[in-house]
Amino acid sequence: MGLRRIACCAVGAVLAFGGTACTSQEPGPSNPVVQPGKPGEANHTLSPEEIESGVPVVPPNAADFDYAEMMIVHHHQAVEMSALAPDRAANASLKGLASRIADTQDPEIGAMNEWLRRNGKPTVDPSHAGHGGHAGHQMPGMATPEQLAELKAATGPAFDELFVRLMTRHHEGAIEMANVVRKDGSDVKVQEMADNIVAEQSDEIRRMSTILAG
Repeated sequence: MGLRRIACCAVGAVLAFGGTACTSQEPGPSNPVVQPGKPGEANHTLSPEEIESGVPVVPPNAADFDYAEMMIVHHHQAVEMSALAPDRAANASLKGLASRIADTQDPEIGAMNEWLRRNGKPTVDPSHAGHGGHAGHQMPGMATPEQLAELKAATGPAFDELFVRLMTRHHEGAIEMANVVRKDGSDVKVQEMADNIVAEQSDEIRRMSTILAG
C-alpha cells in the first residue's frame, strides 16, 4: 500500500470517528490532519471546519464512479443466480453458499447506490441496466443470457456443477474489477468496498472449489 493510500485511510479513520485523532484531543495546531496533495502539489492541512463538514479528503475520480456503477449491475446478476439455488440445487452446502452470496451482495448494492447518491450521481437500477456492460464498459465474469437460461433450466447435480462454474468465473471477474479500482481509484470508501469484495469473494471461490469435490 503506497504512502498516499495509507495517508488517505488514516484521514478516513479520523473522519469516521468524529474527527478525533488517536488521542482524545481535538484536531488543532498540535495534531493537524493532512490531506495528501496530488503529484507535484503540496499537502494541505485541513481546518477544523473542513474536518467537521465531512468533505471528502480525496474526491472520487472516474474510476471510482465507473466501479460503483458497474459493480451494482455485476452484484445483481450474482443475486439473481443465487436465488435459483433453493429450488434447483442438490447440494446442501451449495444452497448455503448461495444464500450467503445473496445476503452479502444485496446490501452491498444498497451501499454502493447510497455512495453514488451522496456523491451527486444518479443511483443505478440494476434490473434495467442490462447484463453485458454499463456505461460503455464490458464487465468481466458476467454470464451470458444463454448461460443464464441454461442455469435456470438445470436441476440437481447438473445445476450444482453449472452454478459453481459460472459463479466462480463471476467472482473472478468481480475481483478483477476490484483490483483495478484499488489501483486507479481515489475514494477511501470505494477502496474499502473493493478490499472487502476481494476478501469475501476469494473465500467463496475456495469454498466452491471444495463443495463438489466433497
